[in-house]
Amino acid sequence: MSPAALRPAALPDAGGHFGRFGGRFVPETLMQPLVDLEKAYRAARGDARFRGRLRELLGSYAGRPTPLYFAERLTKHAGGARIYLKREDLCHTGAHKINNVLGQALLAQRMGKSRIIAETGAGQHGVASATAAALLGLACEVYMGSVDVERQALNVFRMKLLGARVIPVESGSRTLKDAVNEALRDWVTNVRSTYYLLGSVMGPHPYPMMVRDFHRVIGEEARAQARQAVGRLPDLLVACVGGGSNAIGLFWPFIRDRRVRIVGVEPGGRGIASGKHGASLGSGAVGVLHGSMSYVLQNDDGQVAEAHSISAGLDYPGVGPEHSYYKDTGRFEYVSITDQEALDGFAILTRLEGIMPALESAHAVAYAIRAAARMEKGQSVVVGLSGRGDKDVHTVGQALEATGTNGHGGHR
Repeated sequence: MSPAALRPAALPDAGGHFGRFGGRFVPETLMQPLVDLEKAYRAARGDARFRGRLRELLGSYAGRPTPLYFAERLTKHAGGARIYLKREDLCHTGAHKINNVLGQALLAQRMGKSRIIAETGAGQHGVASATAAALLGLACEVYMGSVDVERQALNVFRMKLLGARVIPVESGSRTLKDAVNEALRDWVTNVRSTYYLLGSVMGPHPYPMMVRDFHRVIGEEARAQARQAVGRLPDLLVACVGGGSNAIGLFWPFIRDRRVRIVGVEPGGRGIASGKHGASLGSGAVGVLHGSMSYVLQNDDGQVAEAHSISAGLDYPGVGPEHSYYKDTGRFEYVSITDQEALDGFAILTRLEGIMPALESAHAVAYAIRAAARMEKGQSVVVGLSGRGDKDVHTVGQALEATGTNGHGGHR
């Protein structure tokens, strides 16, 4: 591994590149707004009052720090390493998304923008955006694929209660990719009054950098908590990867710790061989999607292919450029977990620990159980539990009905 791969603070470069990945691949009308956004972000990051206000909201409003929980019964079930859960599901609004949203919403306010727009798949970023807009008195509109509107009806209602307008997207696969497309079109048209509050470490520079920076608190807390709970750093970090925001937030503060193994878990859908999956890093090719170069699912003609996952938040055919960079350098490993394996992980954690994870997080849980079983009892695994599963109960119920199982690991 090259020394550059272990110098995360040097990335991205001035052009927003992580090695060959990242950059700004956008219409000319968005180039200057992106330059202005980067300048505004760097100025805010250097302002003690801005940092203090964000720190205050993360504590008193979002509920940080989140605990690092020892999953004793899950550990016994796996029969190997000790499993710890970084409980982002306990954040206000139910997921890690609030960390980034509070930072960007404060930035929008600082820039004098009166309206924010956002994209959402699972609805958690949409709910967090609507929440921050209500807190700061901003207008909010959320683009959401109509397939996701149906499967995440609870979060749609939450957004509306918070005062946001939810705009169903009927184009393409009618999922997260298409919601991003429509949000970008809106921003091009209304860039003077509107702030695009992008929800993951993807898109054109400076979004991957900003979102990463706002989520680094996850890993920074986990480092300190692991030292206290285990007496040293964990042996393995595991988090789910769609766009990759919760994962980069957990992973980034550990990149220079060579002895810590880092694994991102992609959605294997119905199996990689089926073609119905969202494993961009495992099965994609380098391309450009939504303003940056990264690994992208593509068909034989080089067109963006449709992704599939039982989890709306992972149902995306691309991934953040920084993840792509650390895949190529070998610092991060990536595996895939199928829909069925994620459902099993959901059921096991729910029954053994009384913690119902988001289906996104259930992918990481399923892999962590398998990995812990192969490790020594004196070793430890930290799993990024990115969100809670209330939003997914209907989807899980439908899946269990279709397979004839009862959620207890058996058949009805």
